[in-house]
Parts: sequence; structure tokens; C-alpha cells
Amino acid sequence: MTAVKKTITVRYFASIREAVGTGQETLQTGAATLGALRDELIARGEPWAGCLARGRAVRMALNQDMAQDADALPAGAEAAFFPPVTGG
Repeated sequence: MTAVKKTITVRYFASIREAVGTGQETLQTGAATLGALRDELIARGEPWAGCLARGRAVRMALNQDMAQDADALPAGAEAAFFPPVTGG
């Protein structure tokens, strides 16, 4: 059974935005969760594979709320990826 594709907005911040060369994109995805979306983006290859790799510390948000891999990804959602913020 094939996953139904839905349209979402993906936003990238800070060093991740610099790596992928854009702050935002709209895409079609069959990902059911935020973690599955991250894996789809990693599967694109570089630069996504490097900056979103599973071994890297990456924070995620869904519709402007902090989120985890297992959170459901609804149609029309805004997913965001950004590096952890450090204080100084």
C-alpha cells in the first residue's frame, strides 16, 4: 500500500539553512511522522544528509511547537529543523 502524499512546508534555520541554501520549501511527502520526514530529507543526499544526519543534534518543531520523531505529520503542517541553541 502506498502512502498518500500530502503538501507540507519545511523551514530550515541557522546553520541548517546555510547548508541547504534555503530557509523554506514546500514539498509533497508520504511521511507519516516528523522522523520519517527527516529520513526522507536525508535520503535526498547532500547537503540534507550531512546537516540532518541521525548522529547530529537537530531540534525539530511542528507547527511552531517543539516536536519529536514520533509526532504525526498532518497535511498542511509546517515542520522546522534547527541546530540546538547554546547560551553564552
